[in-house]
Amino acid sequence: MTTMTVTVNGKPHNYAEGTVLADVVADITGHDPESDQLGVAVALDAAVVPRSRWTTTTLTSASEVEIITAMQGG
Repeated sequence: MTTMTVTVNGKPHNYAEGTVLADVVADITGHDPESDQLGVAVALDAAVVPRSRWTTTTLTSASEVEIITAMQGG
């Protein structure tokens, strides 16, 4: 299996080649983006990716992912 390094929230993470954005969201948040309601926004290379494309967006070793989670509070 070949691995690649993807930058997620400014830190390097190793993933298998062919990893899709949904896999990274699940890894980082600990939630399945397919079944869980998440208050999450994701950007790939500075462009927001709609949730409907997370399972079809394949990452490369040059990918930079930002995962932003909503927080409650006041």
